[in-house]
Amino acid sequence: MRTIKGPGIFLAQFAGDTAPFNSLPAIADYMAGHGYKGLQIPSWDDRLFDLALAAESQGYCDDLTGMLADKGLAITELSTHLQGQLVAVHPAYDAQFDGFTIPQMRGNPAARQAWAVEQMKLAAVASRRLGLNAHASFPGALAWPYMYPWPQRPAGLVEDAFDELARRWKPILDIFDENGVDVAYEIHPGEDLHDGVTFEMFLERVGNHPRANILYDPSHFVLQCLDYLQFIDIYRDRIKCFHVKDAEFRPNGRSGVYGGYQSWVDRPGRFRSLGDGQVDFSQIFSKMAANDFAGWAVLEWECALKHPEQGAAEGAPFIARHIIRVTEHAFDDFAAGIADRALNRKLMGLD
Repeated sequence: MRTIKGPGIFLAQFAGDTAPFNSLPAIADYMAGHGYKGLQIPSWDDRLFDLALAAESQGYCDDLTGMLADKGLAITELSTHLQGQLVAVHPAYDAQFDGFTIPQMRGNPAARQAWAVEQMKLAAVASRRLGLNAHASFPGALAWPYMYPWPQRPAGLVEDAFDELARRWKPILDIFDENGVDVAYEIHPGEDLHDGVTFEMFLERVGNHPRANILYDPSHFVLQCLDYLQFIDIYRDRIKCFHVKDAEFRPNGRSGVYGGYQSWVDRPGRFRSLGDGQVDFSQIFSKMAANDFAGWAVLEWECALKHPEQGAAEGAPFIARHIIRVTEHAFDDFAAGIADRALNRKLMGLD
């Protein structure tokens, strides 16, 4: 067993145009002051990070990691959630997802996808240069508009969608493999990989690729009424990243899992700051420790009620309290006997 690293924090929900959230040194000081030890960096936000330069320049990467180390911080992972989403976009979402790419690629789905693929390849190289072994991303979605089977889906539609999704991702996964980095897909509604069954469908189609893995976030499973603890046991060998995010699901006589198109604050299922929801983090951290999870516990703040700065301030001590410093010996070692095979045979009545 090993002790989980942390607390870490995902910077995407905190980056902004005003200090201290508009540059990596400033936001690093802010988060270090709250007790964080690691930062998950959104690679698309040029206020914080230059992905192309990181892929090209070892000096840039060394300067960046050195600056963070001086503040007592490390990079947990890079994130390409936005770029990964654009690897596979159903046309129904073209207009909405155009905002995820650079202006010159908007209105041109083929160019946007090619840009996204190149971004993923840059992220693989940049992660290696930064000394990282895992990467957080989204897989995108081609079948999501057909998630609920009414009208009845044409035979083979889902299978064809997953075939295409795998075809697009297999070369990217190979690049990550060449760089020694795992892709951890966040299992998330809105993505074709939104539960264990769909992850397995994808995994089979990429030939059980060793770099096709999971970012585990229990909040998305609470909202689906999926057993988020059993999920850890089933996919323990594929979980490479961990978002510590709370949620609650309180259905009522008017609305349930689908939420009635309501705003987040009014939905029965909503994300909450750590400790304000229903997730059993004591059990999650216990399973992560028992399963020898080698990564970071990273706060992702997405609360429908609480201010992000309060969420950040409360998040680091919450995670620190839940990290289990794993034991190096069994509690009853003091009573252990010496190895004696003759005695063992005697105790079994074999002599």
